[in-house]
Amino acid sequence: MPVWLEVIVRTLAAVLILFVITRLLGKRQISQLSFFEYITGITIGSITAYISLDINNDWYLGIIAVSVWFIVSLGIEYLQLKSKKARDLIDSSSTVLIKDGKILEDNLKKERLSNEDLMEQLRKKSIFKVAEVEFAVIEPDGQINTLLKNEYQPLTPSQLGIKVAPEPEPQTVIIDGNIMDEPLATLGLNRHWLNTELEKLGVSLDNVNLGQVDAYGQFYADLYDDQLIVPQPQEKPVLLAQLKKCEADLEMFALSSEQEAAKKLYGDCSARLQQVIDQVKPILTQ
Repeated sequence: MPVWLEVIVRTLAAVLILFVITRLLGKRQISQLSFFEYITGITIGSITAYISLDINNDWYLGIIAVSVWFIVSLGIEYLQLKSKKARDLIDSSSTVLIKDGKILEDNLKKERLSNEDLMEQLRKKSIFKVAEVEFAVIEPDGQINTLLKNEYQPLTPSQLGIKVAPEPEPQTVIIDGNIMDEPLATLGLNRHWLNTELEKLGVSLDNVNLGQVDAYGQFYADLYDDQLIVPQPQEKPVLLAQLKKCEADLEMFALSSEQEAAKKLYGDCSARLQQVIDQVKPILTQ
């Protein structure tokens, strides 16, 4: 076999082996590398490169080495799942870097971090004052997580005593000018509805780069031609305006009526409709 052909065959085999091992070891190998997984990734990559290019040695020796590393990695992962002591020994444990707005210098030195490194990580989380941080910890994968003090945390509906209904995720119904039927069916919609929405916006399907429908049936389109301005959907503002007009009419009827029973009826209806408007206004104005 010619050398160039042997290199091609070895490279394809190395790619296949690396792909299979990566899939078997799980997605965590990609997203959150621990210390041991980092070493494993480098070593297996080096061995597969050896399988691909070192034609002076038998290729099966590289496969044996990769298999050993694969088995060891699986054994280590299994041990970590079963034993906390093993997890702490192999991956180490989390380290507190900031407590009550004060930097713990000894822990910072232990993790080989400088104040500049810490501030850089805080700025990535839009935190510019250490005094605002209640608690900051560096995880085994090197990620720094923070908890702001109560007075610096953003308000949430629960803190205001407001109950918010869960909102389903938006569905992408157009990608690269092609209609996605499955997301449309998930929303209970069809192509006829989508074509109608495109006509309302005055755009053609082949000019849509990305199209999404939110949980309230609002359609949004991103066009290939960025110079074109897509009109914003008006259903929500129109509905809010109609509700306000109805409430104003009821209030006017209550003020103009001379009959006490009618005045009270219109007034009660106006107050109830105002309550409805207050509840749906955050949804209709977003």
